[in-house]
Formats: sequence, C-alpha cells, structure tokens
Amino acid sequence: FLEQSGRLNAGRGSKRQLDGIQRMDASLMDGATLRAGAVASIEGFVHPITVARLVMEETNHVLLVGPWASRFARHFKLERQPTRSPSRRVSYESILSRRQVDRDRHGTVGAVALDRSGTVASGASTGGINSMLPGRVGDTPLIGCGIYADNRTGAVSMTGLGEGIIRLAVARTICECLGDGKSPRVAGMIVLRQLVSRIGGAAGTLVMTPDGRFTIAHVTAHMAAGWWGGIGKPTVRGRWT
Repeated sequence: FLEQSGRLNAGRGSKRQLDGIQRMDASLMDGATLRAGAVASIEGFVHPITVARLVMEETNHVLLVGPWASRFARHFKLERQPTRSPSRRVSYESILSRRQVDRDRHGTVGAVALDRSGTVASGASTGGINSMLPGRVGDTPLIGCGIYADNRTGAVSMTGLGEGIIRLAVARTICECLGDGKSPRVAGMIVLRQLVSRIGGAAGTLVMTPDGRFTIAHVTAHMAAGWWGGIGKPTVRGRWT
C-alpha cells in the first residue's frame, strides 16, 4: 500500500537519481529460516518488495540487481509503472557537478513483524536519497545493513542515510546487542549513537523481539512510524523519544 501511494519514498514515489531515473531497492528476511530476498537498482515496477519476496521464494539467491532484476520482475508479470527517460542527454561531468552530500529526509518504508508462532520478519523498500549518482545503492537491499531477522534475537529495519548504515552493518549489529541481553530500546540506541559518534550518520530503526518487545528509535529530528498489536487502532507519530 505504501509503495502504491506515491506519497512516500518507495515504489511510485521513489526519488530520482541524477540522470532522472527512479532506481529502487527492497529486501525481506524471515527470522525462522534466515531466508532473504532483495533487489537493487530495479526500474519500472510499483512494488519492489514483491520482487524481493519472489527472489527469496522462487530462487536460491538473495540479491538481484539492475536490468536483470527488472527482467525477473517482468517474468512474473508484476505491476509496472512508466519509466522516464532524460529529456536531453546529460554528460557524466554534469551529473558529477550536481552531486552533494544529502542531509534531507530519506523516507525508507520499513517494517518488522511477529506472528503467533514467535517468528519475526523484517522488510524495507526505498527510492534512495537526494542527489544520487546513477547506480547508487544504499543499505536497504544489503542483508545485515538495512534489515536483519533471526528468531534467536529479533528483527530490525532501518531508515536513514545508507552509507553510514552500511559501514556499521547496523541491523545485524543491533541484533547482536539483543543477543547479548539488551532490550530493544537499549540495543537500538547504543548502535544509533555509535553511528552518530563514529561516522556522523543519521538513522532510525524498528526493532522487534520474538517475545513481543519492540521499539521505534531514531537520532534524527523526526521519524514517521507506527505500531499495531492486532487489536484496536494503530499508534502513529512523527517523533519517538
């Protein structure tokens, strides 16, 4: 639904890279089996998360990228969206001159979940960040960076500036803290603060454990997120302290 809406930085609403093309990333992981699926730099499809799930369920691979990820999606006749070619040919020198460090809102769509059997799962879908060089890939499709799920520890999904998240393998690192006995809140904040102190990163996280404890945590000014326990209305806010 969120990819379909066009209002968030995923699916229809994905940011465009500096050549004017939407290239999207997505991933899923199942904590019971440690199976995972992901796509990177996929073009022309409304639901990259569905393609990631098909990679997990229909192949022996984890990650497909670029035109071959798009060809894989076409094989399964998934819903497509129009692609836009640049209105004029742009030199690579011109693209490089427009590059800048991105500190704007990023808006990865992520989720963690727990079912009645105690299995956790995580997923994420994104259109990236502002001012991306063509071919840039962030943390979202990298298992252990943007997402991780293991029934022995918990499930994590990340949002934020992917370059920093990759360098600390944040999702897996939070799961390791859970394995050391830390609560979801403490585990998330320990690693997010390391991200800030060591490399000046910016991120938020969703963390869920197999016994139902969870947190929504961030070291950014805001993080639009919510939770739902299956009964009543969901709780949604723009800031979580």
